[in-house]
Amino acid sequence: MIRLIFATNNAHKVEEIQQTIGTKITVISLKDAGIDIDIPEPHDTLEANATEKSRTIWGLTRVNCFSEDTGLEVEALQGEPGVKSARYADGDQAFDNNIDKLLHKLGNNPNRRARFRTVISLIWEGQEYQFEGICEGTIIPERKGSGGFGYDPVFVPAGSNLTFGEMSLEEKGRMSHRRKAADKLVSFLQEMVLHT
Repeated sequence: MIRLIFATNNAHKVEEIQQTIGTKITVISLKDAGIDIDIPEPHDTLEANATEKSRTIWGLTRVNCFSEDTGLEVEALQGEPGVKSARYADGDQAFDNNIDKLLHKLGNNPNRRARFRTVISLIWEGQEYQFEGICEGTIIPERKGSGGFGYDPVFVPAGSNLTFGEMSLEEKGRMSHRRKAADKLVSFLQEMVLHT
């Protein structure tokens, strides 16, 4: 069984990725790997933050690992909150506050276009590989649904009339940015080691 350390302690993210990867690879969180550190995200791009996290874990463990950084990029806000998505409300990680700030800044702006973008950084045998996933959509003026996490209750992906917060994990998985990046990661791993 191949084990990959996922540089996160977000159980939702681990569950989403594991569902995409399937059963041939076991994804384990930092906690499950016995790692108790808070990896900084000091950079101004998703790519650099993802690299920072994966290289930190590789340096500590020398075990194949990956990390991801995800941002919500809102067109009318020139790409905000972007790399600061998790701490948009003045460094506060409470997503209710982040959503409140986002909706306040958007106000009645008719341009509600937005996209979620995920960058995965995989360190495999010491080499880094990056994979990107994008989900286009729109921001609605008020929350709908209690599922998912983060900005899911106000984000409606293109081609749907439901927010991510109203979808089951399976429904969200079919169109999510993280799924698209993870699919590329899985394809790469299959070519590298699974030969399926």
